[in-house]
Amino acid sequence: MNRVDVGAEGLEPPSWSGALESFALRVLDFIGRDNWDLSVLLCGNEKIKALNIQYRGRNEATDVLSFELGAETADEEGGARYLPGDIVISLETLRENARRFETSEDEELRRLLIHGILHLDGMDHASNDENEPMLKLQENLLERLKGECVLPLEEARAGGEG
Repeated sequence: MNRVDVGAEGLEPPSWSGALESFALRVLDFIGRDNWDLSVLLCGNEKIKALNIQYRGRNEATDVLSFELGAETADEEGGARYLPGDIVISLETLRENARRFETSEDEELRRLLIHGILHLDGMDHASNDENEPMLKLQENLLERLKGECVLPLEEARAGGEG
C-alpha cells in the first residue's frame, strides 16, 4: 500500500489536497510501485526559487522539483517501506504554464505530479523534447488518466480554453 502526504508552505493547504493525494496514488499504482511513502509540497515561486538556487544553482522559479531520497525503512509491523523523496510544485508557475501552453490548470498539475514521480522513480531527460522517453511516458500516463481531475471544476478550467 502506497501513502502520499500533501503539504503546503507559504499558502493555505488547498481544499483539493485529498484529490491530489488520490491522483498520486493512482499514478503509483499505474507504474507498478508499492509501499512508497511519497511527499508532495505545494508552494509559491518564492519558496521554489530558493530551493532551485540552493540545490541546482539556478536563480529562477521553476514549476516542479524532485528531491530523490531512495531510502528504505521499516513500518510499524516490520514491513519494508520505500521513501522515494519529495516533490515540490509551485502553484504560481503552474498557473503561468497553463496560460502559456493553453491548457487547464488541472491538466498542468497532473502533468507536474507525474513528472515528479517519474523522476523519483529513476527516470530523467536531457531536454524538453517531446521525444524524450521520460516525457513520452509522462504524456502517455496523462492521457491514460485523463478522466481523473484534481481541481474543482471551476479551478480546473482556469488557464485553458474554458
